[in-house]
Order: sequence, then C-alpha cells, then structure tokens
Amino acid sequence: MSKLNEIIDISVIKSILPHRYPLLLVDRIEEVHKKESIVGIKNVTINEEFFLGHYPDHPIMPGVLIVEAMAQVAGILIYYSFEEMEDRLPIFTSIDKAKFRTPVKPGDQLRIKVEMVRLRKRISKVRGEAYVGDNLAAEAEMMFTFEEK
Repeated sequence: MSKLNEIIDISVIKSILPHRYPLLLVDRIEEVHKKESIVGIKNVTINEEFFLGHYPDHPIMPGVLIVEAMAQVAGILIYYSFEEMEDRLPIFTSIDKAKFRTPVKPGDQLRIKVEMVRLRKRISKVRGEAYVGDNLAAEAEMMFTFEEK
C-alpha cells in the first residue's frame, strides 16, 4: 500500500480536477492510499448557490451534488493511482446503488470515503460513502472511463 503522507489542499485539487466554483465540491483530501482508498472533505456553507433554490426555507444539499462530490474525490484517487495522468481526465460514466440516508445541511462537513473496487485503464469502479459526523448521509457505486485533456 502506497500512502501519501501530506494533506492535499485546494490549490493541488484545482491542478488535478477541471471543476471550478460553483461545481468544485472538494475542499481538502486528508488521506490517499494509491489504488485503494481516499478520504476527502467538503465543507457545506449557507453561501452555496444551490441553497437559493433547494430549499430556501429548509436548505438541504441536493443528493445529486453529494454524488458529484463523491465522484470528484474518486477522480483524485484515480489520478494518484495511475502513472502519467496529467494529460488524462477521469470521466464519470455510471452510478449504481445510490442511497441517500441523512439530509446534509449548511454547517455540515461531509467526510467522503471512496474505495477502489476495480482499477483498469479502460474503466474503473469505486464505492463511495459520504458522512456527516458518524452518520452515513449517502452512498453509491460509480464507474469512470478516461478522456484526453
């Protein structure tokens, strides 16, 4: 197992992922075990644009954006799992077994854990879980392919 020992901050995340505000949904990576697993953080604030419409009087983070945050964390795991990924981009191709268990609200911190299920150069599969504290908020299985940048 090859573990990166440093915390990956937003400047490094932005050099890996093409996403930008308001769709960059990863603030920090706390652990990376190449080819195995990763832990990322998304701080959820009331300033998020989606809270303007989902729902103004009872703000809840849309489940689709929780899945997107898991996919972005998975993309970083895939980036660190292969050599020569600088010119390649992981593309989210499918989602299975998605479940939403606990609402995510402003002030929450999502702790996103992703484990590699299958790592291949043509297509890779991961399992993601997003927690608020000790409570499982969402989970899903996702697949990725690759595209040239």
